[in-house]
Amino acid sequence: MTTHDHGTRDAGPPLPQPPQPPADPPVPTASAAPAASDAPTMAPAAPAAPAASAASDGGRLARVRRGRPDDPRWARPALWALLAVTTVLYLWSLGASGYANQFYSAAAQAGSESWKAFFFGSSDAANSITVDKPPASLWPMALSVRLFGLSSWAILVPEALMGVATVGVLYAAVRRRFSAAAGLIAAAALAVTPVAALMFRFNNPDALLCLLMVSAVYCVLRALEDARTKWLVLAGVCFGLGFLTKTLQAWLILPPLAVVYAVCAPAKFGRRIGQLLLAGLAMVVSGGWWVAIVELWPASSRPYIGGSQHNSFLELTFGYNGLGRINGNETGSVGGGGPGGGGRGGGRWGDTGIDRLFGSDMGGQIAWLLPAAFILLAAGIWLTWRARRTDTRRAAFLVWGGALLMTFATFSFMSGIFHQYYNIALAPYIAALVGMGAALLWERRNEGGRAGAAASAVLALTVAVTAYMSYVLLGRSPDWHPWLRWAVLIGGLAAAAGLLLTGLLATGRLGRKAALAAAGLGLAAGLAGPVAYTLNTVDTPKQGSIVTAGPSVAGGMGGPGGGFPGGGRMGGPPGMQNGRQGTGQQGQGQQGQGQQGQGQGGRQGTPGGGTGGTGGGQPGGQNGFPGGGFPGGGQSPRNGQGNSQGGQGQNGTPGMLPGGGMGEGGRRGGGMGGLLNGQQVDAEVAAKLKKNADDYTWAAAAIGSQNAASYQLATQKPVMAIGGFNGSDPSPTLAQFKEYVKQDKIHYFISSGTGMGGGPGGGQGTSSQITSWIESTYKKVTVGSATLYDLTQRKTG
Repeated sequence: MTTHDHGTRDAGPPLPQPPQPPADPPVPTASAAPAASDAPTMAPAAPAAPAASAASDGGRLARVRRGRPDDPRWARPALWALLAVTTVLYLWSLGASGYANQFYSAAAQAGSESWKAFFFGSSDAANSITVDKPPASLWPMALSVRLFGLSSWAILVPEALMGVATVGVLYAAVRRRFSAAAGLIAAAALAVTPVAALMFRFNNPDALLCLLMVSAVYCVLRALEDARTKWLVLAGVCFGLGFLTKTLQAWLILPPLAVVYAVCAPAKFGRRIGQLLLAGLAMVVSGGWWVAIVELWPASSRPYIGGSQHNSFLELTFGYNGLGRINGNETGSVGGGGPGGGGRGGGRWGDTGIDRLFGSDMGGQIAWLLPAAFILLAAGIWLTWRARRTDTRRAAFLVWGGALLMTFATFSFMSGIFHQYYNIALAPYIAALVGMGAALLWERRNEGGRAGAAASAVLALTVAVTAYMSYVLLGRSPDWHPWLRWAVLIGGLAAAAGLLLTGLLATGRLGRKAALAAAGLGLAAGLAGPVAYTLNTVDTPKQGSIVTAGPSVAGGMGGPGGGFPGGGRMGGPPGMQNGRQGTGQQGQGQQGQGQQGQGQGGRQGTPGGGTGGTGGGQPGGQNGFPGGGFPGGGQSPRNGQGNSQGGQGQNGTPGMLPGGGMGEGGRRGGGMGGLLNGQQVDAEVAAKLKKNADDYTWAAAAIGSQNAASYQLATQKPVMAIGGFNGSDPSPTLAQFKEYVKQDKIHYFISSGTGMGGGPGGGQGTSSQITSWIESTYKKVTVGSATLYDLTQRKTG
């Protein structure tokens, strides 16, 4: 009979180990029993509930409905209420975002039409090229579209449901070793984290990855209870599926989890190592089967691997999506292929450093409870430091804390592509530590004495620091509900004082009520800022490749329009901060000039924004993108001049991104619109492309995946994305494209006009070569606002 270890301590620090809650009834299993020579004497198991009672209550069904036997009556109704509110929050006005990131929506549409495209994650049903990620995150969306038809809801509802599931799994993970209140605090903190609310309503891979990582941690924590191999194997499967979602990012937290299990699991050391190896095998199999098939499949009969330069998924994994994200050497990415100098040892994607995630463009996404998580992690480890090796509460702090520290350090110092929404990876780790740490300190506080007073002091410090953090973050949007930051600061400081005073002076029933009131006020003050940001996020449509949560902030480029690389520290146009009351005014940036290879972006552009110069610049362009010209250092939009109507933004955010790209709420102009978001497709153009489309393999071809995605979603016909996402992948080559045209496989070529020029890859790359050949060979056809080339009609004369 295996029993749970409740962490009986040998000797306590000045703040003694608080009593552990009763554990679940032990499960008899021979394989789980630790060897007497290695494991310490285990604490007695909690008595199992009578079988008759379990049977009469419906067993597991009753537990789902009512919770654990030792839960207070309010616990399970509170959980269901939280999950219901989270569901409404994540589904509210979901369709307003349209197809969100059209890059992935087009791939989901393709997967719903072709099982081959479904398997490979192709951008189109004719399988010309894949997205630049493995396909696992596309599979739920593609199945939904196959079942319910193509719509915004069919694509985004699976993401929202993943968010609700993540909140539920986090509650279960925290509740097993701590109180129901701890689980509810953690789950609520995750649900209202702005970046989590953003990405659980969006169709990037991060929603599925977050669910899988929380599930993996849950499985590891279950394995740490009694060393059952099955839970560790299930954790390995979660990591393997995570790899098929977002490659190596899924393995970021593997080292701390493996170390904690190797040290703390209640089994002989040799058995622990064997279990870890078995879990590693499960991870490799669950994540490697797809990679093996893709690498062994003849390249001539599968789509090109988007994001790679040599049609290899392994190259994509370890290059563009792997080490390139760390050192900035990302061949084929936006901004070119070498490490860029930007900030303090940083790169093209903003300054790096320990304070990166607290900065203007990142802080509002994730930093609200980050200081609290660090404080409570330290407090939790201190309180459990002298516990037995197998103590599950200390292991929980080490697991969640290790995951937080590893991810925080990587995000703070990586020099490659880094978007604000990546911070969703931190959200569950922060939330878990806040729930666990607050509950543990509250238990210690209730024991009274000097230790209780010390616990009250730490709780008070945590509340005060959190309130100040919210005050700072809310102050970055001074015109957005300015009263809120003062209310949060005053309420938080009052709650901190109340916790401190009740811990030192108050006793008896009245003192406990006063402490509860102070704790409730502190919780409300700590979550008020994230809730406000989250409600703003839910109420604002989000589209494009780079999106952010909350209102626009001073010194950053967040808000409805999304965030640009580095939050503007790449040198975005100063005019981007000149919007008033959400109106993106028409503006015209000065014409950029490219001389002697030195690109210069549009300077002092107003919200309409100027685009980069006509020359392909070198790194170091002014007020523009890396290289001064277009991403990739190639040819910038023609004439170097942006002139487009901003439309309606929100909260003082101009409607336009640099060069006339789309800021949410604004209509797309030229510039970056074709790279970071798709084009608006007129009904006349869609009808033209659909006519006789079934006679061709591809109804059309366009430079860049976002351009192609717009027309594909409008017509539901395959559109070839030349050059992949950035337009810089060598697929297809000019010779291959000519052969496709010769065989009448492509009907139209969609000119990017001022939106993409020669393609983001620019220069003399494949995209530019194909564009030049088409323009000199085939007839131009203007349909509505689009310029097409009919590839069945050559020029005459």
